[in-house]
Amino acid sequence: MDRRLFLSFVGLGAATPALGQSRDDERRNPQIDYPGFQQLTSDVRALRAERLLPFDRFKAEAASPGTLLLDARSESAFREGHIKGAVNLALPDFNAESLAETVGPNIHRRVLIYCNNNFSNRTRPVPMKARPLALNIQTFINLVGYGYRNVWELADVIDFNDPKVEWVRG
Repeated sequence: MDRRLFLSFVGLGAATPALGQSRDDERRNPQIDYPGFQQLTSDVRALRAERLLPFDRFKAEAASPGTLLLDARSESAFREGHIKGAVNLALPDFNAESLAETVGPNIHRRVLIYCNNNFSNRTRPVPMKARPLALNIQTFINLVGYGYRNVWELADVIDFNDPKVEWVRG
């Protein structure tokens, strides 16, 4: 589906307001669509469940030509350390333009993602986040929401000191 078409579809969310959210809340800021977000989250759930890769396959896919290894952590965390070959675009900076610039014009490009919660180290630059708030989830939802459906996620918890990870220290 064309990215603009998908975004306009999501923006038309006709779902009922979220718990504690009234129609007045929705009218206050027409640029925020919580029911649309709920629908997108629900729609993405099954796709994400099919796109979890064990570490060995994740590393093999990352080495495939044309694949983008995306790290959506903060720029400072990325500078402190990341998986070799990763490109950084912090989640708060996601928008149609920054994603097109980082991922490229091909919305079908394979994008691999990982986050803090993929590491057992639980120290800077990968402190563990609350499980329901793991950056993997938000990154996956955002990428699909912007039309990038060829998204794959590291499923395993790994130690960045393992030489197979190829951790680049800042």
